[in-house]
Amino acid sequence: MKLGLEGRTALVTGASLGIGLAIARELAGEGVTIAMVARDATRLASAAAAITAETGARTIPMACDLTDPAQRDATAQRALETLGPIDILVNNAGATPMGRIADATDAGWQKSLGLKLLGYAGMARILTPPMRQRRWGRVVNIIGRSGHQPRANYLIGSSVNASLLAFTHALAQECAPDNVLVTGVNPGPIATPRWDALVAQGAADTGRDGTAENAAAIASVALGRLGTIEEVSGLVAFLCSDRASFITGTMIDVDGGGTRCI
Repeated sequence: MKLGLEGRTALVTGASLGIGLAIARELAGEGVTIAMVARDATRLASAAAAITAETGARTIPMACDLTDPAQRDATAQRALETLGPIDILVNNAGATPMGRIADATDAGWQKSLGLKLLGYAGMARILTPPMRQRRWGRVVNIIGRSGHQPRANYLIGSSVNASLLAFTHALAQECAPDNVLVTGVNPGPIATPRWDALVAQGAADTGRDGTAENAAAIASVALGRLGTIEEVSGLVAFLCSDRASFITGTMIDVDGGGTRCI
């Protein structure tokens, strides 16, 4: 299904693997020019080249450590200089560790807040004003269901994600009068390298082996399986299109029915 996104431009963070890579590929397949941002320059360049070869879309790899505000801001400005106005911002980069209160060191808090909360906010601060001037834009924040369903053994992640839920709602209210739509997507268990790392961390906390830990997580999902990256990226592409032009300030769970709260 074509979504009418041909000719649009996007910046996607955390775009070298997993959900971010799938989102970049999905948007490129819709004819969007993509600035792909991630830390690992070699992996990022390879991912960008593969997407261009597959889709024919223009992709620009921009290596950046989003925990460094100077690098983050410079990358956002470089994207504007290279691509012109950015129509779509997908904030996806953000890996917060498993752990309980005793594991939540100041360094862990600072890294997680810097990468995810401040990383998302910093990109939005630079890229949304031009969207608002043109009266068209999309911001999609990839957050996570722990923000509204916190877990004791995911203390930092739950806290950072809850902050991002509030940030997304507030930014949506600010930008709505200018037709810039802001939404949040909360993936549940999705088969990615990131999920494998979380399973390993969770197993260390519970004392189960990795297979048992993964099975316990799947058992919490009503559909009884892990999700795929394409099941997230397809939704994100839809939210970026004019087919979703009356959707803003809301969160959508992509978790197979695993979130059980109102």
